[in-house]
Amino acid sequence: MQLKDFIGGLKPPKIMTLDRDTEITPAIISKFIRIHQMERYRYKYLMDCYKGQMEIYDYANKDSYKPDNRLVVNFPKYITDTFTGYFNGIPVKKSHPDESVAEVLANFDNLNDMEDEESELAKMACVYGRCYEFMYQNEQTETCVVYNSPEDMFLVYDNSIKQEPLFAVRYGLDDNNVFEGEYYGPDKNCKLTGSESALQFGEEIGKYYDDLPVTEFYINEERMSVFESVITLFNAFNKAISEKANDVEYFSDQYLAFLGAEIEGDDLKQIRENRVINYFGTEASKVDVKFLDKPDSDEQTEHLLDRLQKLIFQTSMVANISDENFGQSSGTALAYKLEAMSNLALQAQRKFQSAMNKRYRLFFSLATNVPAGSSDGWKDIEYTFTRNEPKNIKEEAETAQMLMGVTSEETALSVLSVVSDVKTEIDKIDAEKPKTGTVPAYDFEKDTKAGDER
Repeated sequence: MQLKDFIGGLKPPKIMTLDRDTEITPAIISKFIRIHQMERYRYKYLMDCYKGQMEIYDYANKDSYKPDNRLVVNFPKYITDTFTGYFNGIPVKKSHPDESVAEVLANFDNLNDMEDEESELAKMACVYGRCYEFMYQNEQTETCVVYNSPEDMFLVYDNSIKQEPLFAVRYGLDDNNVFEGEYYGPDKNCKLTGSESALQFGEEIGKYYDDLPVTEFYINEERMSVFESVITLFNAFNKAISEKANDVEYFSDQYLAFLGAEIEGDDLKQIRENRVINYFGTEASKVDVKFLDKPDSDEQTEHLLDRLQKLIFQTSMVANISDENFGQSSGTALAYKLEAMSNLALQAQRKFQSAMNKRYRLFFSLATNVPAGSSDGWKDIEYTFTRNEPKNIKEEAETAQMLMGVTSEETALSVLSVVSDVKTEIDKIDAEKPKTGTVPAYDFEKDTKAGDER
């Protein structure tokens, strides 16, 4: 599917909204399913880009006698994986001042393999622009979460200024191409039966939480993919590099021209097999044999490819860490090169933290999950996001050494990336210091009196 196949081009999806006072009927849900069906083309296009299924494969075939290379440089995957690794390569740390709540929180994260869960959420949000997390109770009545693609799930918000989540739907076709779905609303959760055009509410599903069990994760308010702004650029790059490969093939298969002589079929066969051309006689000097040269546009093509590559990384705001000059930068220069991606990550961090608050608020809403009276404990969770970026340890150590005596020891050690917990590190340093005990003063007068008595 090409970009031109979309009406008006590839546009970020609009947030689907509904008046909170409107009765949610199967007909209303069918209407939003039809809207979501249109968005699914966009989601599929973006995931195809990530997988390397680019527009270049959909272009019309050239004539059979022409080279028709279809080369793909997978910028979407590189941009997505680079940014995801930078933003979430080091898992988010969560802490809580109440040790009993912190233990419950850790158990919940371990049960759901939360590091992998959040890594997939970050990647899917970068590819699609949004994704969802579904919370449920398993057979052991344990609270679990699982990430979900926006290709088969959507969330509808109310039309208030705050746009609170109103209801969620997950749907699709089973192995027998029969429609099946699930509805999660403010008043009930239930199955969806029938077809997309003639929906019916089916049997009810357990409603365990005080809110919708679906949380939306996204990296920007527009729900744009991290590479969506450069789609036309990498499509142009793929086309240019494919044409360059075609040019190389043209040069390796040039036409041989015989001017002033007629060549028979057998002669051509002998020339091809023996690689010898031999003309003699009085007219031989008038014969001209040469390859037809094709105009060379190599310099122009290389300039275009370099310009497109620079624009792709500049516009997407994701650093090209494979650049040969990237690893030779000093700490300050490296920080400037990563500044744009750092700003992008800060924006994504705020959106992710908001979504994680929703997740833990749902988890804490069940009295079976947290100690009595701790239902609001999610408000005290502290999140620590750490950027996964190269560090110049030597430069950091020199800076820390210069700060010693000028600032507190805690501030000086805080510049070291190898120190994850400054206070713990200070305790370790104190423990390693030699014990300087005081020797009691010698009481000469007391010792003299004791000697006299003896």
